[in-house]
Amino acid sequence: MLSRKRAVRAIAVIVFLTVSSLISSLQPARAENGPDSIADLAEKLLDAVVNISTATNVGGSAITRNRGPERPKAPDGSPFEEFFEEFFDRQQNDSAKPRRVQSLGSGFVIDGSGIIVTNNHVIEGADEITINFANGDALTAELVGKDDKTDLAVLKVMPKKPLTFVSFGSSEAMRVGDWVMAIGNPFGLTSSVTVGIVSARNRDINSGPYDNFLQTDAAINKGNSGGPLFNRNGEVIGINTAIFSPSGGGSVGVGFAVPSDTALAVIEQLREFGETRRGWLGVRIQEVTEDLAEGLGLDKARGALVAGVTETGPAEVSGIKAGDVVTKFNGRAIATMKDLPRMVADTPVGKAVDIEVLRQGKPVTLSVTLGRLEEGEKIAEASGNAKDEAENAPGAEDTSVFLGMTLEELSDGLREQYKLDGSVRGLVITAVEEGSKAAEKGISEGEVVVEVGQQPVATRKDVAERLDALKSRNRKSALFLIASADGELRFVAIKTDE
Repeated sequence: MLSRKRAVRAIAVIVFLTVSSLISSLQPARAENGPDSIADLAEKLLDAVVNISTATNVGGSAITRNRGPERPKAPDGSPFEEFFEEFFDRQQNDSAKPRRVQSLGSGFVIDGSGIIVTNNHVIEGADEITINFANGDALTAELVGKDDKTDLAVLKVMPKKPLTFVSFGSSEAMRVGDWVMAIGNPFGLTSSVTVGIVSARNRDINSGPYDNFLQTDAAINKGNSGGPLFNRNGEVIGINTAIFSPSGGGSVGVGFAVPSDTALAVIEQLREFGETRRGWLGVRIQEVTEDLAEGLGLDKARGALVAGVTETGPAEVSGIKAGDVVTKFNGRAIATMKDLPRMVADTPVGKAVDIEVLRQGKPVTLSVTLGRLEEGEKIAEASGNAKDEAENAPGAEDTSVFLGMTLEELSDGLREQYKLDGSVRGLVITAVEEGSKAAEKGISEGEVVVEVGQQPVATRKDVAERLDALKSRNRKSALFLIASADGELRFVAIKTDE
């Protein structure tokens, strides 16, 4: 009897546990909450975040004096004539006096010896830079180096004792939804702490050639610029730089930070050289759109389309040509046009890398030794300012219309009429039909068709043959290489089907 009672009791316990487990499994999943408190973490980091105040001396000028409404003209000989003259002369003299303009931003210490990181726009043009610490100390800073392409700057102060500093973490390790904390000085309110998450990665906000911002909903306002964005370990994974604010400056939960992985290489170069030393390929590139991909014979839009190469630059020396599509750089795939400039810039000057391109649908691998971007920019600027002597090009006065473009073979008269650079070759576009496929692509009169289907054209017969060849291969669009009057090139895909 006793054993039977024990058996019944054991069965009851098993049933109870089973039912409890089943009920638990049917309960809705609870989302993981954020940190209960970040007070301890914030307390450790606050002393490393600084307020940066700048002062700029702005002198008066004739331009300044002439701003504002036109002075009224009193009738000659009236009793008010002398009064108006004296009043407005005094106003002009006041506006011509030098004045001092001040601004505020944030920054953070990365080395106890006094190295501070901030945004370039926080200190740009400043005559004086003052670092204000959380404990009330203030030190004058000198500029070590700055980079306007990533909007970063490195400053140096001379402290009497080592400063509290913070370390960088990996922005690449951050995932959308990870918790982050921003510390800064919005509107001059020092040591303000806000919390949010990583809202998105790799944001391009068209602020520079290397945009790949972290987006966060942690409150960032005016004055937060240059301040750190921390992960839950207290490591800097971003530098707060910009906000989207239709209201004109207040946070709406859309802020952007330079990723630490991007910033680190720039900061190291600024500390070592006082300037950046980026890799340089020497190409002008454009995005591969779906239309262009079809015209290039690609399976999908990918890579970076080479629109032109800099004369004597690394790309030209290695054999890269206009019309090539760069698909891999140093073993890394190029998904979009923006990937290539970032990869090249992060590669050491003088390093030899393999670049894979698609040339007329076939893969070609080339070895390129990178130059230095800063020197390449000077070469490109000099090349753009220099005008080659105009050379004669054979051609007739005949015209013909292709896809809405009236094309005329180049002559001295047309070169002079449209002020075409001497280096430009091809067929001049003398008219574009309104509403045509060419007009829809932004092609305009005075531009020049250089290539069709990645083959050079010099006569209207060349164009007709190229278009017929593309249609015979069932291509739905033709890839045109278009030159502006000064020789700037771009690719345009125009639909050929009716």
